[in-house]
Amino acid sequence: MKNKNPGLALFTFIVYLFLLGPLLIIAVTSFEPGTVLKFPPTGFSLRWYKNIFEVDMFMSTFTTSILVSLLGNLIAILLGIPAAYALNRASFKGKETLNALFLSPLLIPGIVLGFTLLKYVVIAFHIPVYAALLIGHTVIMLPFIIRVIGSSFAGFDFAVEEAALSLGSSRLSTFFKVVLPNIKSGIIASVLLAFLESFNNVDISLFMTGPGVSTLPIQMLTYVENYFDPTIAAISVLLMIITAGFMFLIERLLGLTYFTKQ
Repeated sequence: MKNKNPGLALFTFIVYLFLLGPLLIIAVTSFEPGTVLKFPPTGFSLRWYKNIFEVDMFMSTFTTSILVSLLGNLIAILLGIPAAYALNRASFKGKETLNALFLSPLLIPGIVLGFTLLKYVVIAFHIPVYAALLIGHTVIMLPFIIRVIGSSFAGFDFAVEEAALSLGSSRLSTFFKVVLPNIKSGIIASVLLAFLESFNNVDISLFMTGPGVSTLPIQMLTYVENYFDPTIAAISVLLMIITAGFMFLIERLLGLTYFTKQ
């Protein structure tokens, strides 16, 4: 029988309390029946969850966030898969520099990147706000796509691809029928991570949004500046449930084990 360490157990409890405590407080305060956000709540009510669907600005910005995340994800996948394949399959001069360039949005502070995109995409080239927002979100999603799919390619035995080519399969057919099916878990993981990063992004969206175009996180910030009711807490709870449920379904239905192995 293993000896229990009370000190370690207490420390673990404190860490979990530190990490999960704010989330629990937000969840509890979302049921406050009054018009002011407070903890502990004075009662129980679902009025603020109902208010989410009655406020048009939340529904419209939610739609914008979904569309931008999905379209940006599609563009990032179309660019990221060939880039990750080339970086892992081929050897060429400047490979490390190109890899660092693709991953640079992860290293640059979001505010700096957002201001740079605003200056050189929106102002310099006069690109419409919605298109600029899509470009900005594609830029921040691309490193997640390349990094995760690149990890899958790193563990892939390219001898399988060579065998398919030697048996008469074309290179394009081999890529779609042999290579991609073997890294589908990495593709799913990259899509999930990139989508969550885009949907919850604030710093890039703050610079790339404009009149008539906004995302849900930016709208939530604007709402907090003018109102102090528990609506934001209710939205946060729904977003946490959706995120957790989405990740659970992906892991269960598609056998996604990437997150547990890292």
